[in-house]
Order: sequence, then structure tokens, then C-alpha cells
Amino acid sequence: MAKNPRNAMKDLLTAILLLINAASIRAESTVIIVTGAPGEAEYREDFAKQGSAWREAAQQGGARVIEIGISEENKLKPDFDALHESLTAEKPDGQDALWLVLNGHGTWDGKIARFNLRGPDVSADDLASWLKPVNRPAVIINTASSSAPFIARLAAPGRIVITATRSGSEQNLTRFGKHLTAVLADKAADLDTDGSVSLLEAFLVASRRTAEFYKTEGRLATEHALIDDNGDGLGTPADWFKGLRAVKKSDKNASTDGAAARHFFLIPPASEKQWSPAKIKQREQLEARLAALREAKASMKEDAYYVQVEALLLELARLTQAAAAEARLE
Repeated sequence: MAKNPRNAMKDLLTAILLLINAASIRAESTVIIVTGAPGEAEYREDFAKQGSAWREAAQQGGARVIEIGISEENKLKPDFDALHESLTAEKPDGQDALWLVLNGHGTWDGKIARFNLRGPDVSADDLASWLKPVNRPAVIINTASSSAPFIARLAAPGRIVITATRSGSEQNLTRFGKHLTAVLADKAADLDTDGSVSLLEAFLVASRRTAEFYKTEGRLATEHALIDDNGDGLGTPADWFKGLRAVKKSDKNASTDGAAARHFFLIPPASEKQWSPAKIKQREQLEARLAALREAKASMKEDAYYVQVEALLLELARLTQAAAAEARLE
């Protein structure tokens, strides 16, 4: 029995997407890992373990690692100053990603959200000021309590911001950070089976495991993680995703999150090396057009939609092949 032409087209598009989604960025990332003040001795070991897990994953991925607040050895200056100097010393432009990971406690007084450091705390406003000159790809992950306001202050085009909570009033100790570090190199979190765990996959799986913790313990969930990678500062919770795509929108009808985080890896897949900065820029432009087309699907005729989607995906496939050929010549 002959296959329906539209189904055949969908099969072709699926195959092209699998080829494209195996790609990532070829560049050396910088990962700044900040372990905050534990407050109580019982949290010290837990926060230290999270910091160590991030360090090991970053090193496995070939990133340059900067650690702040891990031990007394780097107590030559307040952690606030060390963080400020580390961020301002980073080059503002380029294709290599800058990661900032905050593990610890946070506070919110109704106006200002802060992450607790040894010594003076750092606020979302402080980080917004320090990161303002940064135009390179950036990832900011705050796994602390009361971390949600960091999204509104730090979100920007080209950035991915993840918080453990959906509001500043979620002030209890969070478990999200612990689950997030556990999935960084967990094959079970590789939802699209491309050989590596993307930042989006890590966010989704860690969020689900956090929710399962509260359900199993019979507790009311006091944290709900958010991800923002479209720069609108609103954030999207994990339960708005179906597979790797957000299928719900906020009341403000903002564009969905997830497309950029799907292509960010701390431990990249084998195909990561094939992408040059020039090819990355071309891919981002094509993917932006594809995302805009998907947003407009409801207002288009179905045949016209699939024709345009096919054209874009074929162009992306050709670009992927060109990137691979370019890498083989190096």
C-alpha cells in the first residue's frame, strides 16, 4: 500500500530534524561555579557535592572552570568581589558560551532577590549590571530558593536563564539543584537519544524528578523551576512541555521557550566539533525562521505550512552536511 504523500513528507522532515538536532556549538565554554554560604552545617556537604558535580561535568565537556566559594583556599577576597572580577574579566563577545551556576540559598524581600554568598550577598541587579556588556552566548542557572526574580532581571536575547522557583516567595530549601547535577551525564535524561544531555533535557528531567520527590514524600511542592531562552523574561515551567517543545503559552501570548536550550550542552555530543562560528550563525538564523513559522502555523493553510517547513529543514540539512564536510577538511 502506497504511503500518503503528507505522511511521507512528515517522515522526511523527522529524519532531517534528527540530523540537525545532533549538532551543537564548537567552542570552549567558561563555566563559573558559585557555591553559596551554607547557612547551616548540614547543607555544606550537599552544596559542595553539587559544585563538584558541575566541575566534573564541565571538565568532561572541555570547558574552562572557575570555582568560587568551594573551599577556604579561595577566601583571599570576599566571594562577591571574586564573582565580580571573574565575570568582568570574561571577554564580552565571541561564540564560546559563558555559564554561571549558583548553588545555595537565596532570599527575596519583595523587591530585591539575592543569592547568599560568604560575606556580602549578590543580587539579581548586581549580576544584571555585570553581565550587561556580555554579547556572547550565556547560561545563568540559579538553583537557590527565591530565585525566580533572576529571570526578569537577567533574561536577554542569546541567554538561557534557569531558576529553581517560579516566584520569589518560594523561599524553602530547594531540591532542584541536586536533581539537575544528577542528570548532567545521565543517559536516561537523553530524551532525543542523540548521545548527550542538552540543557533543555536536563531542565525537564530534573524538574520532573523534583516534582516526584514531593509527591513521593506526600509534601506540598514548594518549588517549581522555570526556563527562559527567548529573552522575554517570563519563563516556562517543565509541565508546559510535550517532549522537547513547549506547547503552552503565557497569558501574554509570548513566544515559547526551549528552542535554544535544546542546542546547549555541557558535555557535547560527538558531532559538536563540526560547527564553525560562521555556520552556527547561519543555523541560528534558519532556526529562528523555523520557530517563527511554527508560531504562525494556526493561521496558515496546512499545505502551505508544510511546504515552507520542508524548504527550511532541507536548507538546514544542507548546512549540516556542509559543516560536517568542512570539519573533515580540518
